[in-house]
Amino acid sequence: MIKKEYIRSVLNIFASSPFKPLVMHANKGGDCVRKLNESLIAYCDGNMGIVEELSNQIDVIEHEADVIKQTIRSELSSSIMLPVHADDLLNFLKPQDSISDDAQEVAFWLTVRKFEGPDEIREGFIELMAKTLETVEMYEDLVSTLSELLETSFSKRDVEETLHLVVKVEEMEHQVDIIEKDLVKQIFRNEDTIGAVGVYHLARLVRGIGDIADKSEHAADRLRTMVLRR
Repeated sequence: MIKKEYIRSVLNIFASSPFKPLVMHANKGGDCVRKLNESLIAYCDGNMGIVEELSNQIDVIEHEADVIKQTIRSELSSSIMLPVHADDLLNFLKPQDSISDDAQEVAFWLTVRKFEGPDEIREGFIELMAKTLETVEMYEDLVSTLSELLETSFSKRDVEETLHLVVKVEEMEHQVDIIEKDLVKQIFRNEDTIGAVGVYHLARLVRGIGDIADKSEHAADRLRTMVLRR
C-alpha cells in the first residue's frame, strides 16, 4: 500500500507546478523499464528467482505511477489556470501511463516460463530490450523539458529543442520495430526446437517489449500536440 505521505507529497509538488508530477510519472515508467531490462537479462541467464523478485519490484513502482496519475487527473479537474489545454495534457498522460503498465505485463510473463531457445534469439532479446530502454530514456529526457518550457514561457528555441527530441524518440521507436520483426522471424524459424508453446510465449514477450517503445513514441507525439496547441 502507498502511504498517505506519498500522496500528500505528490499533491504538494503539483501545487508548485502542474508539469513536475508529469515528469515524476514519466520517471516511474523509466524505472519500471530499467528493472525490466535487469529482469530480461536474468531471464535469458536462467535466473528465475531474480526474475520473480524484479517482477514484484516493478509491481510496486507501477502502483506508485498510478497514484501520481490519479493525483494529476483529480487535480486537473479543479485547476483553473494551465499553460496548455487540459484535454491535451490528459491525452498525453494516457500513453505515458501505458509505459509502466506494459513493463509490468512483460515482467509477469517473464515469470511464467523459462527461456528456451538458441543464442541468436537470446541475443535478439537483449538487443531489443536495450534499444527499448534507450527509447524510453530518450522519452524521459523529452518530458523533463516540460518544466523548462514553462519557466521560459515556451520560448521558440526551447520549443524547437523539445520537438527535436520528439523526432529522436520516433526514430528510435522505428529501430525497435525493425529489431522486433527480425526477432519474431528468428523465433518462428526455430519452432521445431522451441515448440508451439515456446514460440507463443517468446513472440508475446517480443510484442510486449515492442509495445513499450510504441507507447513512448505515442506519448511523445501527444506531447508535441500539447506544445503546439498551447
